[in-house]
Amino acid sequence: MQVALILDLPTPEATEDLARVLAGGLQAGDSLLLEGPIGAGKSHLARALIRSRLGNPSEEVPSPSFTLVQTYPGDPPIWHADLYRLGHPDEVLELGLDAAFETDITLVEWPDRLGRDAPADAIRVALAPAGEGRRATIRLSGREALAVALREFALALFLARCGWAAAEREPLAGDASGRRFIRLRRADRTAVLLDNPPGLADRVDDYVKIGRHLRRIGLSAPEIFAEDLANGFLLLEDLGDDLLSRRLMTRPQEEAALYALACDALVQMQAAPAPDGLPNLSAEDWAEAALLALSFYVRGATGQTPDPGPLRAALVQALRAFGDGPRVLIHRDYFMGNLLLLPRPGTAALGLVDFQSGQLGQPVYDLVSLLQDARRDVAPAVEAATKARFATITGAGPQFQAAYAVWGVQRALRILGIFARLCLVEGRPAYLDHLPRVMRDLRRNLAHPGLEKLDRLCEGLLPNPTPKVLSRLRSQCGAFR
Repeated sequence: MQVALILDLPTPEATEDLARVLAGGLQAGDSLLLEGPIGAGKSHLARALIRSRLGNPSEEVPSPSFTLVQTYPGDPPIWHADLYRLGHPDEVLELGLDAAFETDITLVEWPDRLGRDAPADAIRVALAPAGEGRRATIRLSGREALAVALREFALALFLARCGWAAAEREPLAGDASGRRFIRLRRADRTAVLLDNPPGLADRVDDYVKIGRHLRRIGLSAPEIFAEDLANGFLLLEDLGDDLLSRRLMTRPQEEAALYALACDALVQMQAAPAPDGLPNLSAEDWAEAALLALSFYVRGATGQTPDPGPLRAALVQALRAFGDGPRVLIHRDYFMGNLLLLPRPGTAALGLVDFQSGQLGQPVYDLVSLLQDARRDVAPAVEAATKARFATITGAGPQFQAAYAVWGVQRALRILGIFARLCLVEGRPAYLDHLPRVMRDLRRNLAHPGLEKLDRLCEGLLPNPTPKVLSRLRSQCGAFR
């Protein structure tokens, strides 16, 4: 996968810091192609990189403008080429660069002169003036360690620009995605950093759009203090640690009241017109997402992947029959582990975090996420009371119970697949502990009248998550690719 970073380097020292990061990650056979107009800083970056690599900040590094190539001893050797005066790409062979590309470290200014001889897997750094400094756009494929180091450098630049460079960092509990939340502490202030690398399914600019929408309609999403959308960094308001899932561990007597609050906030979110441009998935799309249960859970448990056709068709039919209706904004992961209690009035007392990028969906989708929580048992009386509260406030029609059941089936199937994948592919076995609860909810939903065909199919396809099945899944943890 290609990684791209856009770095604003406000001072010459920042360029030299970037050079040191690159120097520490280059290996034999790596080529660094330096692009940009005259005066953009290509030679400055190259000189700083060579000095860092040689471990000598006073090393004389002459420009290769006239010699075309300068070489430096090392393990491996370093080649610094300036091809501005190169007359034809064939001259690359005369310079010996083709061999150096294979075995040494090569830094090439004006790499467009290489033509087809440019290494396909080269690291590309494009430099351009930006205000008093310069902007570097870096593209590389593979080289995981270097990509991590460069992202950490980009993060440091972002925090310095926000005035939080010296802040202490405390990782917060993550979710099933590839992003992370980090609490920052500076004197008596705190903030939260969202690190959402580009390329994930959930994009940081969508998160910004949904967060600002939620605040406009009176709900407590974190305020955004600063943003770097190109690289996926946000500096957010810290809403604290009073997660409802954690609170209920010590105060179970508050369960009914907290679920009522979550219900009221959900109704408020759905009553407002949704932002423009949100995805609106079809029944076929939702059914396809549920088939993760076959490709990961069933495959891991039995070693075989059944034909998904019959389950897909039956689920599409059931969603169209019982689960279609007006679209609203959905949170997509609305459960007690993503909700906090705040000292604010009304529904603003509910803090909303990890709302992802939002999309359009059915009103009961988030209600199912809340009440059929994959990570905790909800008291049956609380589930019934909260469902009734939601139905009364929204004026839900006679199809409400059937819609609740069919979306419960879709979500349970999808979670079976996601949690199995997190173990089998990503090596995170703790998610398997929740599979018996998810399966119980699935069976309960399938018992609703009208879902008999789906029930029969699932009964034949899905093994129960018995200790033996869970043990088999754990034995393959991290083995799927």
